[in-house]
Amino acid sequence: MKKLSLMAMVVLVLLGLSGCGYNTMQAKEEAVFAAWGNVEAAYQRRADLIPNLVEVVKGYAKHEADTLQAVTEARAKVGSIQVTKDALANQQAFARFQEAQGQLTGALSRLMVVVERYPDLKANQNFLDLQNQLEGTENRINVARTRYNEAVQDFNTSIRTFPNSLTNSIVLKLQRKEPFKAEAGAQTAPKVKF
Repeated sequence: MKKLSLMAMVVLVLLGLSGCGYNTMQAKEEAVFAAWGNVEAAYQRRADLIPNLVEVVKGYAKHEADTLQAVTEARAKVGSIQVTKDALANQQAFARFQEAQGQLTGALSRLMVVVERYPDLKANQNFLDLQNQLEGTENRINVARTRYNEAVQDFNTSIRTFPNSLTNSIVLKLQRKEPFKAEAGAQTAPKVKF
């Protein structure tokens, strides 16, 4: 009789935990980690392509050493800052990561300006292939960021709404995750001058 009562109690506890969002919140947190992994993979793809891009440009733009060095240094800085899934709740670590990625994006933009000065380079098939890959990678990064933010929103909403908020505050104690935010000045569209 005691075993039957104990089993009934265990079943009730399990039903109670699943009904209060215990499993749901953990599943949503795992979705955030998976989305973050996709963001990191997209960034890694960009970081892997950059040395090839710099080498191709070096052959044509030997006088643009400062720009090429800035790209190389920004890429190295990006590689030195890692945000683990445990640090997704750390606003400062997340901001440092975003700043490094923003610096790399700025260095790549300056590199594209250099490329415009060299007509032979723009016509080089190797450069065009790399440029297409970089463009595709930037699109992947944007999609991965958007999906990550959607996963973060879903997770953060889950841990803040009742009854999950009660379960989280008593049992799980999961932390709110940081979404990607626009870089400073991103709200102003760049001006194009000819």
